Amino acid sequence: MSSYLGKMKENAGNPLHLTSLNHVSLLCRSIEESMNFYQRVLGFFPIRRPESLNFEGAWLFGHGIGIHLLRALELEKLPKKNEINPKDNHISFQCESMGAVEKKLDEMEIDYVRSKVEEGGIQVDQLFFHDPDGFMIEICNCDSLPIVPLVGGMVRSCSRVKLHQMVQPQPQIQINQVVHP
Repeated sequence: MSSYLGKMKENAGNPLHLTSLNHVSLLCRSIEESMNFYQRVLGFFPIRRPESLNFEGAWLFGHGIGIHLLRALELEKLPKKNEINPKDNHISFQCESMGAVEKKLDEMEIDYVRSKVEEGGIQVDQLFFHDPDGFMIEICNCDSLPIVPLVGGMVRSCSRVKLHQMVQPQPQIQINQVVHP
């Protein structure tokens, strides 16, 4: 029994021994249109997809993660979103220059919504827009916002966080949570 408790405590911060986000799968109306968007707008590139997958799709890779596009079988069941709502499900990408991103989105005539998050004198700029199927994408300079565990632990910069370093802290002091829409 004590061996079991020891293992539980050892794995409390990362019980599944996760190392990174591998990919995001997205249902889409048109593989071709979505591939074009993710390549042209976000800089992903197509990669080989296992031949054993016997359904229509495509894999792309960029920025350390994969995007797996899957052809939706029932197109009428895919939600069509027109309103850009920063509080909707989304994936977020860190960028080097918000000004350059905004300029490029304007040039590509992609509608977007600006948002800001402020915490402790730190300001984070965000741009939200949709892919061709209405999936929300955020581009931000979130790296300036520190990662602050709710209980104990060290404050870290977003780009410096390594999952294996994040250990479930023991309850000590309550720290205010930073909310990211």
